[in-house]
Amino acid sequence: PPGRVPRTKEVVFLDDLVDIARPGEEVEVTGIFCHSYDYYLTQRSGFPVFQTYVSANHIRKKEDASSAHNLSEADRKLILELAADPNIGKRIIASIAPSIYGHEHVKMSLAMALFGAVPKNVDDKHRIRGDVNVLILGDPGTAKSQMLKYAEATAPRAVYSAGKGASAVGLTANVHKDPITREWTLEGGALVLADRGVCLIDEFDKMNEQDRTSIHEAMEQQSISISKAGIVTSLQARCSVIAAANPIGGRYDSSCTLAENVELTDPILQRFDCLCVLQDTVDPVADERLASFVTESHMLSIPTSDVARGAALAPQRSRFESSDGIDSGDLIPQALLRKYIQYARANCRPALRGGTFDQEKIASLYVQLRKESVNSGGVPIAVRHIESIMRMSEAHAKMHLRDYVRDDDMDASIKMMLESFISAQKFSVRRSLRRSFAKFLSSGEDRVHLLLHILQDMMRNEAMYQTIRQKQRGGGEAPEVLEVPLEEFESRARDRKIYDVVEFCKGQPFEEAGYALDMGRRLIVKNF
Repeated sequence: PPGRVPRTKEVVFLDDLVDIARPGEEVEVTGIFCHSYDYYLTQRSGFPVFQTYVSANHIRKKEDASSAHNLSEADRKLILELAADPNIGKRIIASIAPSIYGHEHVKMSLAMALFGAVPKNVDDKHRIRGDVNVLILGDPGTAKSQMLKYAEATAPRAVYSAGKGASAVGLTANVHKDPITREWTLEGGALVLADRGVCLIDEFDKMNEQDRTSIHEAMEQQSISISKAGIVTSLQARCSVIAAANPIGGRYDSSCTLAENVELTDPILQRFDCLCVLQDTVDPVADERLASFVTESHMLSIPTSDVARGAALAPQRSRFESSDGIDSGDLIPQALLRKYIQYARANCRPALRGGTFDQEKIASLYVQLRKESVNSGGVPIAVRHIESIMRMSEAHAKMHLRDYVRDDDMDASIKMMLESFISAQKFSVRRSLRRSFAKFLSSGEDRVHLLLHILQDMMRNEAMYQTIRQKQRGGGEAPEVLEVPLEEFESRARDRKIYDVVEFCKGQPFEEAGYALDMGRRLIVKNF
């Protein structure tokens, strides 16, 4: 009922029922409601007192339908069909928080945190975390808390806490005395309950400094060490941390760096793989689009009471248009997206192979990032950021259900890292930084020009071959139609680390150059 405090009841588990569920999971318990005579309380109160408890004989975890164990064959078929779509990355980002306009950079980082990377254990001695930590910093009214609430609803296992309401022991673990046995017992906090899931912390800047330092170990080593009241132990906290914070004074000042805009120390800023700065800038065109988007959302919406009663279904947008006006295709239904995330987390382990991405590019990027961070201030760059690039590339490969990390995964990861680094700088140096780091960003236009050049080269060779054949047969006229196999074009493109050419063959530059695609015969045709 509204306003009622949650009730607790003691449950006794015996034999094989012990340790079936972990702390933080919702369970359904079947058992016998028993009572026992409490001698000490009877003596103290002067009348008979009975203590009640539930003696359990069955326990069932309340896993939702999107859990990896509950996926049907039809669900798996749908998921694999989705993964075969070359635009699946854009569709996933468009489907994350579809009721929030724009913020593609933040949605991409949320997607990477939800999918996660691959944890590594080197000879059981050195463990490298596989969870992506994200910090969202921005002006009021830029949908930071809504993003966190969406992640809480979508993640398979999530724990939500807010700044002032979260203390050090509430986030890590606390020791308290059992009222009956008088023994010290250990209780896990939010980070422990979110093990193998996501921990969401809102109003991160409002937390006390002493409370924030307690999560340093949990964010990097992913364990929480306890030595209190004679209890010395270590608890697992293998979770992604997604935090939202407001700048000092409420508004983000572009003339200062990110470190000067928020009361967070360098050690904790370095532990975040992705920093997202949201600024509420005045732009008449973008404001008009945003206003029409919000108006349309309210027009589409229906009363909550009708949805709760089952009289109507909540409507969903069928297509999505990004803030730059590009249509990103059909949205994925939220139930299917949750199943896709669960399936990817359970079954996909992308590997980093030597020949599939450019290692020298990462080394030169790290060198230049270190040099620029010393010159311009902002967020200090450390070795952790190389690991962050690797983690984000694995998460991007996991979005596409790939077995290994490709060059385009690494490009997406580098783009996220550069966006985080440049947005954390002063406004005066951002443009020059974007210019100096432009060589590390391979855009879609670069790929189109390269593919057109490859195709022209193949057509030239084919024309020479056809001309020589005509001369040998005694005819002198030039060929009217040139045909090139699509497989050969894909093979040449793959040598240049471009893996999807069908999308290029459906684009405008391909048609303007006079080419046509015959999918039935799998040929590229040019008429003269």
